[in-house]
Amino acid sequence: MTYLLKNGQVYMNHQITKADICIENGHIISISPEITSSAGDFFIIDCSDKLIVPGLIDVHVHLREPGFLYKEDVESGTRAAARGGYTCVCAMPNLNPVPDDMETLQLELDAIEEKALIYVSPYGAITKGEKGEELADLEAMAPYVVGFSDDGRGVQDEEMMRVAMKRAKALGMPIVAHCEDNSLLHGGYIHDGEYAKTHGHRGICSESEWGPIARDVKLVEEIGVDYHVCHVSAKESVEVIRKAKAAGVNITCETGPHYLTMNDSMLQEDGRFKMNPPIRGEEDRLALIEGIKDGTVDMIATDHAPHSAEEKGKGLEKSLMGVVGLETAFAKCYTELVKKNVITLEKLIELMHDNPKKRFGLGTEIAVGEPADLAVFDLERKYVIDPESFMTKGRSTPFAGDEVHGDCVLTMVDGEIVWQAAFMGRR
Repeated sequence: MTYLLKNGQVYMNHQITKADICIENGHIISISPEITSSAGDFFIIDCSDKLIVPGLIDVHVHLREPGFLYKEDVESGTRAAARGGYTCVCAMPNLNPVPDDMETLQLELDAIEEKALIYVSPYGAITKGEKGEELADLEAMAPYVVGFSDDGRGVQDEEMMRVAMKRAKALGMPIVAHCEDNSLLHGGYIHDGEYAKTHGHRGICSESEWGPIARDVKLVEEIGVDYHVCHVSAKESVEVIRKAKAAGVNITCETGPHYLTMNDSMLQEDGRFKMNPPIRGEEDRLALIEGIKDGTVDMIATDHAPHSAEEKGKGLEKSLMGVVGLETAFAKCYTELVKKNVITLEKLIELMHDNPKKRFGLGTEIAVGEPADLAVFDLERKYVIDPESFMTKGRSTPFAGDEVHGDCVLTMVDGEIVWQAAFMGRR
């Protein structure tokens, strides 16, 4: 199929400009202010008043397969990603079995090959079973994974992390760290802030996050491995990373839409507000905003973590950690950050595409000769987030009922449409 995307506002070369895009055999063959065709030459898609961006990249998602298919599977997770404008996601390894050698990794690779609607790059575990006791088979997995992570648990032992970093450095692979000191948790499950104090909840202190980051920064200075910090939530973490970058340490980090747009005063007695790390205070949120503005925080990742309704229906204390985010991330960030003039639209695309692409070597650009991996957003479309309309099996989001702007109306992977809204072409 040959497609002609007409009259779109196209993001390329870090700028947005009006252009037509012609796609043939899965690749972009022409970009021009105006491309004309005789009837029947192209399948024309009218993108008037819409934004065309390179497909978004999420470096932190949980697809739950193998092991937890009642929560999510590769097909439902990647369908949700396509619905949100993503053409590439990185799948975390807290699965059953944990991908810690080629035998266990192959189960995940087979599921991806069979079911994925978009590109999926898995992580291999750092330690066997993510137990922190014995190093996983990093060498065997290296050609097939995007990096190594013990996400969901974190490597508690400093010497184990040192050994892992040395092995990853030798392989030219990144360590992607869930930074959490278990000895400081004390049974906490939301932020150790005002809401926890006034509502009788056990809190999670910020040091449980920034302490391991500070530990790892020293190791990275020593070893020089590519090092990336998952889901940064605390103001102290931002400052540790800012100082490390200023000192030339090879470090990047991500934060999530919920950390940028919410604080703990917005919590409710509902499991949809429970995730790890937790939504923290307003000072933390503002520090993260400053971090994305000055380049300390490199990218926005969803930490999309679906659970069943039963697992999320037990309130703040007893529900499992994790919320879904692939279908709401762009709209929520666009509404709260771009429309309110906190950051520019170009900056948002940088955080959700350019920087993940640069750091992890994933995704494509909108350019002649490149694969046609792209998304089309209707920025004027206003709607209310309704979890019952989600493509993911998960329904738990703190954004349920929020009014947002910016809906993905079309997603292409290799020039094939993997998502198209029924209302495409009208508001």
